[in-house]
Amino acid sequence: MRGYFGIGVEGINKPFNVGNLFRSAHAFDASFVFTIDATYRRTEGSQADTSNALANLPFYSFPTLTDFLLPKGCALVGVELHDDAVDLPSFTHPRCAAYVLGPERSSLSPALTARCDHLLRIPTRFCLNVGIAGVVVMYDRLLTMGRFAPRPVMPGGPDLELCGTFTRFRKPPPLAEVALAERDGEDPGE
Repeated sequence: MRGYFGIGVEGINKPFNVGNLFRSAHAFDASFVFTIDATYRRTEGSQADTSNALANLPFYSFPTLTDFLLPKGCALVGVELHDDAVDLPSFTHPRCAAYVLGPERSSLSPALTARCDHLLRIPTRFCLNVGIAGVVVMYDRLLTMGRFAPRPVMPGGPDLELCGTFTRFRKPPPLAEVALAERDGEDPGE
C-alpha cells in the first residue's frame, strides 16, 4: 500500500480516549500521531495504550493551531459531523493524509476546520467516542486503499481457490449428509 497516514486530536482533555486512539493507530500501522491544543498527559494515556504506541510511533504535541505543521503533500482531513462534510462511505482517502478529530462534547475549532483540505463525517445519528470514530476512519482507509481483494457479490469471502493463494477451510460434507441430500432430503428413519 502506497502513502501514509497520521491521526490526531484537537482540544481533547480525556487522556484515556487519546490513549485508546493512539493504540488503535499503532494497530492500523499509522505513521504518526499528534495532539493540537490538548491537555494530554502521556502517563495517564498510557494506561489505555497497552501497545505502548508512543514508543513505536512519532508523537507530535502542538501547543496551538499556529504551531501545527504537516509534511509537504499531506492532506488534512477533519472528521466532524458538519453540513459540508462528505459521508465516509462516499469519501476517497488521500494517499498521504492526517486525520484530525475534535474534542469530546464539542467540535473542531472553526480555525482548524478552515485549514482542512477535506471534511468527512461518519454517518451516525450523533457523535461517537473519539477512539471509536478514529477506528472507523482507519478501518475504512484500510479497506479502500486497495490492500485487500474486492468484496464478492455473494455472502462470504472471496473464492480463494480461484486466487491460488489459500485453500478453503471448508471440509467436504460427511458422507451421511451427501446420502441424505441425494435422497432429496428424505428422513433416514422413514
